[in-house]
Amino acid sequence: MFFTSLKEKFKRKSGEKFLKNELRTVRGSEREKKGIGLVGVIADLDRFQNAETFNKLVDLLNLRPNAVKVMGYRAFYDKNSPYSTPVFSDKDLGWGGDVENSYALEFLSKDYDLLINYYTKDALVLKLMSVKTRARIKVGFSEVDPDLNDLIIRSDMDDFDTFAAELKKYLRVMNEL
Repeated sequence: MFFTSLKEKFKRKSGEKFLKNELRTVRGSEREKKGIGLVGVIADLDRFQNAETFNKLVDLLNLRPNAVKVMGYRAFYDKNSPYSTPVFSDKDLGWGGDVENSYALEFLSKDYDLLINYYTKDALVLKLMSVKTRARIKVGFSEVDPDLNDLIIRSDMDDFDTFAAELKKYLRVMNEL
């Protein structure tokens, strides 16, 4: 019992160290490429339960039907329960900032044109997922660390329509649509 809590503490420390180092390094951007083809969403499903709402982005941004990939976060989830959206949690934090979840690893294996960090919770595993996801443009809320996102939208997390409208407006300004 003592060793388990000690192990979890060291995992958290190594994850925080990895995150700090990643945020310090300047990431290279592929700004030559324009347009949005594949959208990744990291959503806090404890706070925003309806993950199917993100499918509205297909029509709003004129995307292919399967162009939006949603990865959900729950503080606690039962691995035996079926979820309609792939889910990861704090228990999936590994050594050195690794996320040990097969759904998360599949999500991280793709290159996205746009990553939407749809959460306001200050959880280490959420930040690690955001940093590890390869995306040209990262969008999120103002309550989260501003170093994680390229574009910050001030909106209420429960008001997805306002968030989507602002996102579309700024993507047009950036000549991405």
